[in-house]
This record gives sequence, structure tokens and C-alpha cells, in this order.
Amino acid sequence: MSRVAEFKQPPFADFLGIKVTHISPERVTGELLVRGELATMPDILHGGAIMALADNIGAVATVANLPPGTSTTTLESKTNFFAAIPVGNTARAECTPLHRGRTTMVWQTRITRDDGRLCAVVTQTQMVLQAAKS
Repeated sequence: MSRVAEFKQPPFADFLGIKVTHISPERVTGELLVRGELATMPDILHGGAIMALADNIGAVATVANLPPGTSTTTLESKTNFFAAIPVGNTARAECTPLHRGRTTMVWQTRITRDDGRLCAVVTQTQMVLQAAKS
């Protein structure tokens, strides 16, 4: 069951226009409309925007799996680019776990475009942060 309605994302993700469409411990999906202000030349989605989309979706996936009293931060991220996403298309992200441990979680996010073509694969490691003791 998706928990999208109760989720509030960071201001940067809102600024970019990232929309989270599904949240569960096993899978998080989201999308980003490719607009001119997110493009490089000639009118394709900037690689940094693709990476930001994947980073946000991976963080959401981690939060959906965090134990109470913990938080997360990205420790490492690697992106492979395969195809461009032109302005007017929607970048779609699907994030699934590769490892969900006590101190780190590793996620793989596949980014596709309107025709279903795989455009990028992002693998990121999220650190699980324990609450500070007072």
C-alpha cells in the first residue's frame, strides 16, 4: 500500500518538480516532467537533474525502511547514463533495495522515459543515522 498522501518531501525536490507516486518498503516510484529550465543543450534533461531525482527517490525509500528514532543521509551515489530524455517527456524513477542493513541501505533506481527506454541506473548507499544522545 502506497504512503504517498502522508509524505512530505524536501523543498529542493518540490523546487525541481519531483512527484513521488508510490511508497512502500519494497519499492518507491516518482516522476519529473522534463522542462526547459531543467535541460541542457540541445533540449535534453540535465544529468544533474536525473541524479537529483534518483537521490530523492532513494532517500524516500530509505525513510520508508528506517527504524524509529533514526534518519538518513546519502553516503555514495553512482550513475550510469544510457539515453537522453528530451524536453516534454517525463523521467520516471523506480527504486528497489539491493541491501537494507542496520547501518547502511543500498538502492538501485532505474530512470526511464515516455517510450519506456532505460535512460539511467543510479546505485546509492544511504547511511542510517542514530539519534543524538543528550
